[in-house]
Amino acid sequence: MKLLQADRLIGELMVPPDKSISHRSIMFGAISQGTTTVHNFLTAEDCLSTIDVFKALGVTIQRKGSVVTVIGSGIDGLEQPHQELNAGNSGTTLRLSLGILAACGFTSKIAGDHSLNKRPMERVMSPLRQMGANINGENQTGLPPITITGGKLKPIEYIMPVASAQVKSAILFAALQTDGETTIIEKEKSRNHTEEMIEQFGGTIKVQDKVIKITGKQKLVGQEITVPGDISSAAFFIVAGLILNNSQITLKQVGINPTRTGIIDVLKQMGGSITFSQMDKKNQAADLKVSTSKLKAVQVKGEIIPRLIDELPIIALAATQAEGTTVISDAAELKVKETNRIDVTASELNKLGANIETTEDGLIVYGPTKLHGGKVSSHGDHRIGMMLQIAALLTEEVVELENPEAINISYPTFFDDLAELKEEEQ
Repeated sequence: MKLLQADRLIGELMVPPDKSISHRSIMFGAISQGTTTVHNFLTAEDCLSTIDVFKALGVTIQRKGSVVTVIGSGIDGLEQPHQELNAGNSGTTLRLSLGILAACGFTSKIAGDHSLNKRPMERVMSPLRQMGANINGENQTGLPPITITGGKLKPIEYIMPVASAQVKSAILFAALQTDGETTIIEKEKSRNHTEEMIEQFGGTIKVQDKVIKITGKQKLVGQEITVPGDISSAAFFIVAGLILNNSQITLKQVGINPTRTGIIDVLKQMGGSITFSQMDKKNQAADLKVSTSKLKAVQVKGEIIPRLIDELPIIALAATQAEGTTVISDAAELKVKETNRIDVTASELNKLGANIETTEDGLIVYGPTKLHGGKVSSHGDHRIGMMLQIAALLTEEVVELENPEAINISYPTFFDDLAELKEEEQ
């Protein structure tokens, strides 16, 4: 596929709903009592996989466009599936579902597509085993398909070896079903949507700095939820607006949960012009206005990494246009995403003229560099595909992308939305 090129981007855009919250809204609705109505649900492939999994577990779920209704009857109301549960390409679906299945009194099997079945699950399975779940990967590996026999769980104290919202969330879902108090101690603070939604659905949870305590056997009640725009999807347009000449973009009602806004902090530190307006405190959302900026290199490391782990490929692209050497470290987690995003980000951008070196836990980006045309691949990774399209905006020659369909996993209208901003040029 030949990628879009542009001289500048002008206009307003409503980015897709938040992926993390969309996933969790279905899961919480499924294990709560009563009706949950989700407005502005993300109807992308990953989130539809979550709906399919919980339908297969006997939950009544109806969808009309972006409004989803979930009829929950508590975790005891989940039924043994008649077939292997299919998480598609969604690591969130698989990992968080394991936390729920760990307490169900039946055996189930869950797997994903070819890519997901190569992603490690042992770090989720290990704490769930400590809690009493019988859980194993295919042929005793840490890889899907995962077979899990749920049952009576016990609370644990768990020190997180890595900062991972997915592992933390799986433990929290399991902890809700135990007799007693579970304690999770985070290495670094990771996104906290699960903690916030426990309270939103009527539960109680104590969070003090990096220590989380939750008592089991809580009853959750169905809620009405409006999902804000996804900052991980907005990230591509934020960077595009900063690095493409004479551009100005307003992104409407983007989620600004503080555990997700690391990219804003880093881009502002680089000199990016990003301003907030129309703040919605209830839904933690705001309009973001972005305009072309002269960027400078920074160091990205330490406790901010979990707050921008998914945005590091597009931050690396921004760094190719910044003055100086940007160093990204403490990001080994990138190796176990849909692809090894450390290697793939460097190799694909270098094909277009970037100067990026890989390290054991990150990237060294030398800037600024002029990008040129070429043939690149998403490697089946939606975030790599979108990042490469933003890179193509800067080139005078054509960029061709292999496997553009991977972008449908999180942002089916990405190319159309980008074209709209180009069409609004005067």
